[in-house]
Order: sequence, then structure tokens, then C-alpha cells
Amino acid sequence: MVKIRYRILLGFVVIIAGGFYFLTSWTITDLRVQPLKASEEALVDTAHLLAAFLEIRLAEEGLAVSDLRQVMARAARRHFLARIYQLDKQQVNLRVYVTDPRGVVVFDSDGGRDEGVDYSEKNDVYLTLRGRYGARATKMTADDFYSTVLHVAAPVHDGDGRLRGVLTVAKPVESVKPFITEAVRNIVLAAVLAFLAAGVLSFVIADWISQPLQRLIRYSRAVRDGERVGLPRLGGGEAAALGEAFEEMRDALAGRKYLEHSIQTLTHELKSPLSSIQGAAELLTEEMEPPQRRKFIGNIRAETGRIQRLVDRLLRLVELENRKTLENVEPVRLDLMLDELADSLGPLLRPKNLSLDRDIPAGLVVTGEGLLIRQAVLNLLQNSIDFSAAGGRITVSGRRGGAKVILEIADEGAGIPEYARDRVFEKFYSLPRPDTRRKSTGLGLSLVREVAELHGGDILLLPNEPRGTRARLAFHA
Repeated sequence: MVKIRYRILLGFVVIIAGGFYFLTSWTITDLRVQPLKASEEALVDTAHLLAAFLEIRLAEEGLAVSDLRQVMARAARRHFLARIYQLDKQQVNLRVYVTDPRGVVVFDSDGGRDEGVDYSEKNDVYLTLRGRYGARATKMTADDFYSTVLHVAAPVHDGDGRLRGVLTVAKPVESVKPFITEAVRNIVLAAVLAFLAAGVLSFVIADWISQPLQRLIRYSRAVRDGERVGLPRLGGGEAAALGEAFEEMRDALAGRKYLEHSIQTLTHELKSPLSSIQGAAELLTEEMEPPQRRKFIGNIRAETGRIQRLVDRLLRLVELENRKTLENVEPVRLDLMLDELADSLGPLLRPKNLSLDRDIPAGLVVTGEGLLIRQAVLNLLQNSIDFSAAGGRITVSGRRGGAKVILEIADEGAGIPEYARDRVFEKFYSLPRPDTRRKSTGLGLSLVREVAELHGGDILLLPNEPRGTRARLAFHA
């Protein structure tokens, strides 16, 4: 499948190549004619100048060409060097012939070659004898442009204005071939360079046009893979409108799917505490001893608190899932935060005689939302406390790894069963606590994952040797 940038580039190249081809062809064709026009103009002057020379030497009995013959013969023998740009001119390459009033050649500077030949049908002689401008261009070889010879004629009159003959000056196009060849070479070179420059510019433009679409493709694939990504910068115009429409569609579809899933799972999770509350409430309507009544009231309060925690955490999780950027970003010192959490968790550690060892380098900092980072670490510590056996040890260590800050929380509990490793981050999925056999809301680890991804990191739960679980929480530094 051809990418759109290459389609645009191919279109540009075809259009530019066609334009350059026709422009270059037209220019070269026109260029070949322009020197001929200039040469013809000079030949007109030369023809009339020599015709005037003949008119001065005109004899009563006819054309006197002897002086002209001497001049042309002497000129043919002259050797010189004239550097005309890229042409080294060393001799005169001009042919002159004269015809009488009937069109018969009476003088030919080319060694008298055609003297006595009837030229009355030649265009230069024919038109001049009839009082018009006479000129012709004759190819000596049919398919060779440079074999063309230009002929320009001028009338020869006597003192009474009568036409006494025609003088024609002829010059081969071959003499200006170096100028035309050099000009054609320069035009072709300029056209090739301009085409290459236009090709590079076309690629840049095609890439510039396709970049927003490429960003949208990468964005859509990231959304498909479940990554937390924001809408990329698409500039203005239709690309930005398309991106906004895509984002709105994504939010609408994700919101609908999320709402459906959340309602189903929340309904399932609420059945158990609501059933307990309903059963306890029905029993309280009957006569019973005060201790038993207090027990059922305690059950109602416990299940009500469970529902409250479930709802609060679910609302917090929904808020995090809908966020794409951090707010109130600040540097968070992990060593100070762990000291504070250790003090606050004392009432949970002491009943089980648990120790909380910390190995956090002083000054280890994560840039992010302090409250969210604290909540994520607190959830992991509470899980370690819940699943640790009495007298166990919980170890917290921190380090910097490349562009990330890694925090590890290891306990010596029973660890995560094999069947639960792929499900522990699912919403509402929870394992029973070893001490009470009760389950939590099942939202804590989901919240930790959302906090990690929002900070450009991740969360992994790994086996701890020789026993227990090691949670590896990474944040982008």
C-alpha cells in the first residue's frame, strides 16, 4: 500500500517533470531560432552593403563583378584569430553570389561553382526580382538542423533605378552551432538542477502535508493498544478538525463502553454488601438480645463503610482515567514521603509486629502530583501489610534507572497465586486477606496503575525471593 506522502510526491514529480519537459523543449526550440534571427539581420546589412558596392562599379554593359571577385578571393585567403566567447573564428565563411535580371548566376564566391546556373526559382532571387524581400533557409541534409544555410538577397539598381541584378549573401548555421550548443547545455543543466530542487521541495511539502495524518495514525494505534496518549499537535485546518472529531468519537465510545462495564461490575460488587445489609435489617425487626443486636448493627455499619469506600475509590479511579495530563506538578522527595507514610501506618504495622525498612537515597525526587504519588505508594504499602504474616518485614527501596525513578516494595507474605497474576489489575478483582479472609474493593491496584501511567511509568508485581511479592513502581523522572 503506497503511503499518502509518496502519492503526493509522485503527483508533484509528474506535474513538475511534465512542466519542465515542455518548458525546456519549447525553450530549446525557440533558442535555435533566435541566433538565426540575429544572423539574418546581420546578413541583410551585409547584402545591401555589397549591393551598394556593385552599384558604384556598375558598367554600362552590365554587372561589373571583377572587383567583388577580387575582394571575396582576398577575404577568403585572410587568416586571423577572433575569440568570440567560446568560438575561435579563423576565417571568413560567407558565400556571395550575384545573378543578372533573368536570375542567372554571374558570380559565385565559392570558386565560381554555380556561375551560369539559373537561380530564378530560388526564393531569395525570385522574391527580390519582384521587388520583395528575398530570403531562404535551405537544409543541405534533411535531418540535420545545423546543415541549414541562410540566404539573404538585396537588389542591385543602376542610376535610373532599374533592376540590374540580385546579390545574395549566404551563411551556414554551423557557424553559430557552438553558441546554440552551449546555451542548450546550460538550459538543460539549469532544468535538471531546478527539477531536483523542486523534487526536494515537493518531498518536504508532501511530508509536511502527511505529517498530521501520520500522527493521527500513530495516535489511533496507541488508542487501539490501550495506551494513555493525548491528541497530537495537528496544526490548523481540516487536519485539526479531523483530530478533534476523532478524539470526540474516542471519548464517546470509550465512555459508553466504560459506563456499561462499570455498571455491570459495580452492580455485581454491591450485591454482597447490600444482601448483608438487607438480611441484618430484616433480623433487627425481630426480638433479640442486645449483644446480638449490636452485632448486626456492626455488620450494617461495616458493609455500609465497604460500599462507601467502593464508591469513593471508583469515583477517584474514574477521574484519573479521564485525565490525560498532570496537574499541580511539583518535585516530590520520596525519602521524606516514605518517612511520613511510615509514621501514619504505625497503627497497622504494630498489631502484626511488622517492620518497615526503607532504603531511599536522600534527595531522590519524582516530578509529578504529590497527592497521587502518595496515594499510589500508600495503596501498595497497605496491600503488603494486609498480605504479610505476623512478624514479617516489608522493605522499600528506591533508585534512579535511566530516565525513570523506580520504587520497589517487597513483602514476605504468601505471594500472588498463579491463577490471579493476570487479573490483579482488573477493577473489582481482589484476593482474600490471609487474616480475615475478607476482600478489598478491588480498585487499589487499578488506581496505582492509572497513577503510574499518568506519570509516564508503569507498575509490575513480581515474585519476591524466597517468598512474598515485590511491587515495582516506576515514574518518569
